[in-house]
Amino acid sequence: MFATLLLALAAPTQAAPAPIDTVDPMIGTGGEGHTFPGATAPFGMVQLSPDTDTGCEIRACYSHAAGYRYEDPTIQGFSHTHFSGAGHSDLGDLLVMPQSGDAVRMDPGDPKRPGSGYRSRFDHRQETARPGYYAVTLLDGGVRAELTAGTRIGVHRYTFPRGKGAHLVIDLRSSLYDYPGKILWSGLHLHADGTLTGFRETRGWAPGRKLFFAMRFSAPLTGHGFVDRDPAVTYKGFQGPGRGSDALAEKLGRALEARLDFGTLAAPLEVAVALSGVDEAGAVANLDAERGGFDAVKARTAAAWTTALAAVEIDAPAPIRTSVYTALYHSLLAPSVWSDADGRYRGPDDQVHTATGFTFRSTFSLWDTFRAEHPLLTLVQPAAITTDVVRSLIESRRNSPDGILPVWQFAGRETWTMIGYHAVPVIADAYLKEIGGFDADAALDAMVASASYAPYGGLGDYMARGYVPIDKEPEAASKTVEYAYDDWTIARMARAMGRTAIADRFEKRSRNWRNSFDAKTGWLRARLSTGAFRTPFDPTAINYGSDYTEGNAWQYSWFMPHDEAGLIRLLGGDAKAIAKLDAMFDYDNSKLDYSHAEDIAGLIGQYIHGNEPSHHVAYLYAYAGAPWRTQDRLSQIVASQYKPTPDGLSGNDDLGQMSAWLVFTALGFYPVAPGSNEYVIGRPFVDRAVLALPGGKRFAIVADGLSATNRYVAAVTLNGAPLDRSYLRDAEIRAGGELRFTMAATPDKRRGTARTARPFSMSGGN
Repeated sequence: MFATLLLALAAPTQAAPAPIDTVDPMIGTGGEGHTFPGATAPFGMVQLSPDTDTGCEIRACYSHAAGYRYEDPTIQGFSHTHFSGAGHSDLGDLLVMPQSGDAVRMDPGDPKRPGSGYRSRFDHRQETARPGYYAVTLLDGGVRAELTAGTRIGVHRYTFPRGKGAHLVIDLRSSLYDYPGKILWSGLHLHADGTLTGFRETRGWAPGRKLFFAMRFSAPLTGHGFVDRDPAVTYKGFQGPGRGSDALAEKLGRALEARLDFGTLAAPLEVAVALSGVDEAGAVANLDAERGGFDAVKARTAAAWTTALAAVEIDAPAPIRTSVYTALYHSLLAPSVWSDADGRYRGPDDQVHTATGFTFRSTFSLWDTFRAEHPLLTLVQPAAITTDVVRSLIESRRNSPDGILPVWQFAGRETWTMIGYHAVPVIADAYLKEIGGFDADAALDAMVASASYAPYGGLGDYMARGYVPIDKEPEAASKTVEYAYDDWTIARMARAMGRTAIADRFEKRSRNWRNSFDAKTGWLRARLSTGAFRTPFDPTAINYGSDYTEGNAWQYSWFMPHDEAGLIRLLGGDAKAIAKLDAMFDYDNSKLDYSHAEDIAGLIGQYIHGNEPSHHVAYLYAYAGAPWRTQDRLSQIVASQYKPTPDGLSGNDDLGQMSAWLVFTALGFYPVAPGSNEYVIGRPFVDRAVLALPGGKRFAIVADGLSATNRYVAAVTLNGAPLDRSYLRDAEIRAGGELRFTMAATPDKRRGTARTARPFSMSGGN
């Protein structure tokens, strides 16, 4: 399909629709993209979206990680929290489902048996999704459902069939990544003014996660009923708030549902819902902070999306323009707001804290997003967003029982998922780009603490030996090189701050990638405590808990983004490095079976675009003096891994990382080593783009002669002066100006060959 995009580059450009009208939230909802189509504001706390199935076994939950799967025939209901593109399933809090008529069903039923429960069939032809708005017709009850969202609220609007009773079912049992016993405790409270409040505590991916809500309705209730479907169970832990003085009804339990009746309505029913991680009073206050009916909230959020998407102006044929703007949209969903309107939030210690002078944010998929998602935000969002992110990371460390920065955090709680201490490069990248507003000394202290926490992931052995031994810690080869890169970013920031002792120590540690690299075979390999490399060894093997993290030696042998020149020397020089890169992309996988590995998708030989360890690899030809090969491989990747359709992502979007890769690549450059303040130049995929930078400057990218045939870079100028190097400095972008490419049908194999033209490496290069 993306071959069509490349061919379309040659087509004449007509008046393009506005960015908000170009975004297609359906992209990634099919296949394994794991995105959701529902309504949310930029970085919103609420992601109000349909769930097509939640009753899955743990392994089957992978395919429904975002609740919605395009291929499914029914909608189970509309819940208020979702991840965008995660490789793990959770959330799906507070499911609401409208029903019409006299019979009200309280169970979802079987999707293969229409009418067996409250779920409903739907038709994609009667479904609409755009930033901040979603609508669908529920065929079994004839209800038109519309959703919009603000920062901390979601608003439903249901149009019921004329003359039929209007009902809502609130199902607090429903959850993504569902299993028996996940709901620890929950509560419902109906107040005298008609407000419904409640809470739920779950032990899912994040243990002991608490969420509170408040709901108001545009029509008065004519009847209601609360039921506990598991009344025999008593939970002795967190009890939640007791009955308030104005509460008309209350129910506590582990399997709660509410039936709400509104009689026959002459107008659509609007339901405003606010969330809080603090308490029910916080949810009510969040509801009060974003007043207005459905249309007012929808208009405010549309305006917010218009502003956010205006950060990048794109002139390109419709297919690729849709894909890139949708990628930008997906890049602006996380890290999401977690503090209430009054600044209070629940932290990793399960205590309530107050964010003063900033907005506390959570949902940090840092193993994924340190690579391109966070660097992109520094260019396309106000500096205050990145400042919020850094301050949130620092505060999380301050309130962490373990005293370290987040690893994979959501709703303020740590999951300990994935490897590395990748909050470190996010902070260092921000500091080195001169984004301020945070305590740099406190930040560096937090970074050092995280890199010195011996119980975590073999760090004790890493600090003692210079590598993580595989007989003591799984995924040891990956951990060694990822720790080494993170250490380099600590050294960079410490050096810039004048804290020389820290800089020297971590610069030495950043060379530890060499301790796990077998120069004799040319592979990154796991070592035993004895120092020997583990055998037997198969560079194509992918097994969870083995030598590598969601990958193998083919992908991880390239992960030393701060020292690719050092790697190239170990491989025997430019020619051998280029040959090995070509062998990776051209590998014949016909005799390999990776069906057991969920995250392994989007294969081009042994290059795996559907997972993050490969994301920088196509740009590495530039480090070996062959940027034209990078241009070739980027054309191959974009053509096969992205398309403007529901199955248009080759793998999980991973909270915006897959999308951020496309945004950068389409513009013509990519941050191979965040913290270097450089971007490696690739090739553009849009005719023209303009970045509206946080400081008010504008940076234009122009691709003269770009077409499906003209995919190679013949020349580059920066502000009219020839640019012969293969990298662009961050400061050059922030100063504003113009980067102009001249495209050609044949490669210029002389560009970028000089040592001085190559991107940064700590042991050589520019």
